[in-house]
Amino acid sequence: MEVRNGYKRTEVGLIPEDWEVLPIDDLYDFQGGSQPPRHTFIFEEKTGYVRLLQIRDYKTDKYASYIPIPLAKRSCIPTDIMIGRYGPPIFQILNGMEGSYNVALMKAVPSSKIIQKYGWYLLKQDKLFEFVEKLSQRSSGQTGVDLNELRKYLIPLPPTKSEQTAIATALSDADALIASLEKLIEKKRAIKQGAMQELLKPKEGWVVKKLGEVIVEFRGGAPFAPSDFKESGFKVLPKGGVGRGGILSIDNNKQQYCSNEYAANHQTNIVDKKYSIVVLRDLVPSGPSIGLTVKFDTTDRYVLAQGVYGYKVNEDQISSDYLIQLSNTKEYRKIMNNIMVGSTQVHISNSAYLKVSFSFPPTKTEQTRIATILSDMDAEITALEQKLGKYKQIKQGMMQELLTGRIRLI
Repeated sequence: MEVRNGYKRTEVGLIPEDWEVLPIDDLYDFQGGSQPPRHTFIFEEKTGYVRLLQIRDYKTDKYASYIPIPLAKRSCIPTDIMIGRYGPPIFQILNGMEGSYNVALMKAVPSSKIIQKYGWYLLKQDKLFEFVEKLSQRSSGQTGVDLNELRKYLIPLPPTKSEQTAIATALSDADALIASLEKLIEKKRAIKQGAMQELLKPKEGWVVKKLGEVIVEFRGGAPFAPSDFKESGFKVLPKGGVGRGGILSIDNNKQQYCSNEYAANHQTNIVDKKYSIVVLRDLVPSGPSIGLTVKFDTTDRYVLAQGVYGYKVNEDQISSDYLIQLSNTKEYRKIMNNIMVGSTQVHISNSAYLKVSFSFPPTKTEQTRIATILSDMDAEITALEQKLGKYKQIKQGMMQELLTGRIRLI
């Protein structure tokens, strides 16, 4: 393979001739956290105490804890580069918080060879994440960052800090664009929630019925063992199939199949286009919310997997689109949580689900009008989410090109 003019072949591939290859150990000083005794923790802010940061604190303040200042052996500020040492997911690159940090975190302090922001993006590369994750999978205990191997990882580096600054600025601009779109999506979702609260609020003259009074041809899923799934054959819904104890996902892109013989033996679990609704009935750790309801609209036929219900509604009484919108409300979610039962496998029972009462406008015209308004909002949010996904892909492509010197800004 011919080497491009101005480039050279190295252990990390083709890079510009004036770039060098260095181990990560030359670029960062990794500083582990400390773990004060649990009995010293308090859970409200207080003079003389400092926030003790854990990995989860970068996502929520729900579990905030504080320790006496003299016990804070390691500290960080919002601009520091922090790394989650354990998973899942392992090797989270974090920043934006101030306090002391525990042993599940470590701070990556850039050396004099790199600027802070460039050092942030170096650690955010997918290739590096895959390297660290693969190493962690070799461990039989808790997955964690193999710091010795991480230090040996080779990184191509621009010769000047001005080039590092140009690269970091371009990637920061891409991040700013992504962040602005995320804020817009969040705003649109809040508007949608407000519209739902107003439009779906029961009004004078509305009809009150139980789900069982408007549901027809209600059926559950078939039990599947791992050996029942095939590479091809009769399609299984949900696409993600089932795991130990129930459903994995109701919209996973991975299609599952079973044999035609299995499908023939489970005719009562087969759904087709006339079944307009699919409901998640089993709760799975890290899975979607129990009671999640989606529109099932396809010309294909599926065997329902264990963990979901399938049914159609009497369209003379209630619009299926209206019922879908109703199932997305906070009130509906609360009802689903209140009717959950079970200890080894949490689920909603057939009888409890069918007894749930709800209100709706007496005319299909009004139901359709409300459902259309909310569906249009959903479509706008979906379009923005797709746009966000494309922006993130473009940003990842930029990182691959800029951090290897395939495209140079100076």
